[in-house]
Amino acid sequence: MDHKSKTSLQLSQTACGTRTLTDTRMIWAVFMAPIFALILFAMPVLARNMPENASAKSYGDGWECNIGYRLIGDNCAAVVAPENAYETNRTYGLGWECLHGFRKVDETACIAVVVPDGGFLDPSGERWHCLRGFLKVDDTCLKVVLPENAYLVDASYGSAWECERGFEKVGDRCNAIAVPINGYLNGSRYGQPWTCERGFFEQDGRCEAVLIPEFAYFDDAAYGNGWKCQRGYAANDTGCEAIDIPENAHLDRSGNRWECNRNFQKSKGLCVLKN
Repeated sequence: MDHKSKTSLQLSQTACGTRTLTDTRMIWAVFMAPIFALILFAMPVLARNMPENASAKSYGDGWECNIGYRLIGDNCAAVVAPENAYETNRTYGLGWECLHGFRKVDETACIAVVVPDGGFLDPSGERWHCLRGFLKVDDTCLKVVLPENAYLVDASYGSAWECERGFEKVGDRCNAIAVPINGYLNGSRYGQPWTCERGFFEQDGRCEAVLIPEFAYFDDAAYGNGWKCQRGYAANDTGCEAIDIPENAHLDRSGNRWECNRNFQKSKGLCVLKN
């Protein structure tokens, strides 16, 4: 084969290869175009409209702004922490918090917590409390004036001091409690601060001895005259007298009265048969 024939054959083979490559690319494009179209239409509209500095949610549909960004309108704007604040690196909230010793104002600024004399900063760093021995009055801590014979108490309301045992609060002072003879302090926070000893009863601010009549015994009930008659006796104006039990009767549960036996009933101080 001469040189001219070889050249013609090579040109023919090259043209054939080019047509084959072109045909292959066209077939691939025809085949893949529908697939790309399906993928494109299958993508959520929200994902296609996702702004810059956002990412698809880890669960559910849609997107959310990245850490350090917050949604403003349809965009994710960078979080700008105000003075005396730090970025939280969270996807929720404002994205910043005030430093310890500062508090948030209108969600736009952090101002210093002003602690008055006699106060201390709360562990939260956002508020303050008064020290022991001081009371909060508006924005100040006033020192508690402790009277003689008194001690400090922790109280969220009311007085910050109480009187020592044996003394009672009268205005801004602690006055000694006058305990009568045969009486003792009872420690009650209300009512009478003293109580009479056993065997005595209160009368006009004194502790008078209980006079127990014959056939009686001491009774420390809060009411009554301080004594009760023995079983078989009933109280009268002067003491205890024996109970005269009629026929067909017996002492009742108290032992200080009588009642008729079964099938009998009272009638004029006697027990008669029931009709």
